[in-house]
Amino acid sequence: MKMNMNQPWRIVGQGLAGTCLGMEFLERGIPFQIVDSGTGGSTRVAAGLINPLTGKNFQPSWLIGDFHSDAVDFFEKLGERFEVKLWHPMPVMRLAETEKEWLKISSKLDLPEVREWLDGERDEPTPEGFIHHVILRGGGWLDTRRFLDVTRNHFLKEGVLEIGDEKFGIADSSRILCEGAQGLMKDQLGSHRCAKGEIITVRAEWSEDYIKVGAGGWLIPIGQRLFRVGSTYEWNQLDELPTDAGLARITEIAKKLGGGDFQVVEHVAGIRPILRRSQPLIGKNAAGNWIFNGLGSKGSLYAPKMAAMLADWICDGIVPNADFVIESMKEIPL
Repeated sequence: MKMNMNQPWRIVGQGLAGTCLGMEFLERGIPFQIVDSGTGGSTRVAAGLINPLTGKNFQPSWLIGDFHSDAVDFFEKLGERFEVKLWHPMPVMRLAETEKEWLKISSKLDLPEVREWLDGERDEPTPEGFIHHVILRGGGWLDTRRFLDVTRNHFLKEGVLEIGDEKFGIADSSRILCEGAQGLMKDQLGSHRCAKGEIITVRAEWSEDYIKVGAGGWLIPIGQRLFRVGSTYEWNQLDELPTDAGLARITEIAKKLGGGDFQVVEHVAGIRPILRRSQPLIGKNAAGNWIFNGLGSKGSLYAPKMAAMLADWICDGIVPNADFVIESMKEIPL
């Protein structure tokens, strides 16, 4: 079913989801307006990390082969368009502290879906405090703050951005809710798994050659001797307030991954919009509202192509694979 292109769409939220969708609409000449509270939500404090092989189980991010090249291409071209560097490719050093942890990693190194992300060209000593490591290609980080700033300025210039709060009571077929965790906590898609995360930025004289992942966290060199370190997971206290406990936890991660000599220059917190296992969804919810949400902790990987899928759906009636569609739409004739 092709949607009515005569009506202007109203995108609610200019975080990662709303911004990517807005850029898609601009490119396709689809009339729209973005309304945003102006805070940037979790996107503004996010690390923007893309790490091909993640978690304790050392496995590829969900459908990474379908999303990785689209994400990198989108952010690189956007940076070229605005003459700023948004995407920072960087190899990932995955570290193992214990023999048990290394056994889990090493047991998967010959799997085709793992091997394609291994960088066998680099030979580095394992940092002190760890027993083994592997180097991964395809990693990097999105400068999320600059991403929001340059696109916000562009939307303002184009006259399609309104700063303020969206107030509505009933479903509107021309509205697309891209409100991240705030939307999920308003029960837009039923049960959620949103989690608060805290991140620090430190100044230190450490190596800037790799993103380091290990010790229950990560360390990202962001230039000028600054590093972002994270992150915590808190499922009960869902606010954006940094805590002493969070600072203590991330400080320990920083000491293990970087070293003991550093200065904390920033401490922030945000709420990850998580559904399922950080697998995003698009479509209409039970109330009849269009939704683009659930980017979770891997939004930089998924947002660009998910936005393109939603634009394809709206423009040309191309319905995405059921894996990406909100449950309430799967049995609705389209």
